Amino acid sequence: MNIQWYPGHMTKAKRAMKEDMKLIDLVIELVDARAPLASRNPDIDELGKGKARLILLNKSDLAGERENAFWKEWFRNKGFFVVEVNSKSGSGINKINGVVQEACREKLERDRRRGILNRPVRAMVVGIPNVGKSTFINSFAKKACTRTGNKPGVTKGNQWIRLNKTLELLDTPGILWPRFEDQQVGLMLAMLGTINDEILNRDELAMEMLKLLQRRYPGMLCERYGIEDAEEKEPYAMLLQIARIRACLMKGGEPDISKAAGILIDDFRSGKLGRLTLEIPEDKAG
Repeated sequence: MNIQWYPGHMTKAKRAMKEDMKLIDLVIELVDARAPLASRNPDIDELGKGKARLILLNKSDLAGERENAFWKEWFRNKGFFVVEVNSKSGSGINKINGVVQEACREKLERDRRRGILNRPVRAMVVGIPNVGKSTFINSFAKKACTRTGNKPGVTKGNQWIRLNKTLELLDTPGILWPRFEDQQVGLMLAMLGTINDEILNRDELAMEMLKLLQRRYPGMLCERYGIEDAEEKEPYAMLLQIARIRACLMKGGEPDISKAAGILIDDFRSGKLGRLTLEIPEDKAG
């Protein structure tokens, strides 16, 4: 299953982001805690070179607690400040102001030495599509500042938001990179809902998801769908079983594979399968 998705507006958004980097002190990057590296745009490190960096492990309530702790340590060892958040519930949001001040301490001290007082930190909020940037900003600001949605591409242009006297945020559109060299990355992004579903074969995506789950979380397949000995079954056979259990039937009683695939994908994305992490630090040595 080959996945590539790079709409034309993303090139324009990347150019605007490069220009706006001159104006900011801090890059706040949201990643999906279920796949923290796959959900990072590799271009951000180059664009944000020389800026203070803060990683927000968003949707952390949908990822394993143990894996969240591992990823926080992994990113800290790479020189990032890290906060675990759930933008929808607001969990972890109250920690961010303090971490922003710590991340920008050198900048603030330089300003003080120059006699510049009360200048707010300017932070750019970046991330791939559908990672939750707009939801985060609205939760952080405690008011609706941006449009949100459960599909990629809701934010179309850059927008400055003054949160308080000490912090201003620049909201940016979600951007991917032109080509996924590692198709596993593309698959994980499709599973998370980052890739537009309209270009995907959801039946194939569901079977790829089942392969990953049978390797990492076979017990959850049994618990949710009654699939016993999941480690030994073919993905198609498991999808057939989900169709039968959930009464996904076409005329004549034939199993509706596409409907079962949709149920599996939606169950994963909404957290109904439990707290799952698609990649863990041990997979990403170095």
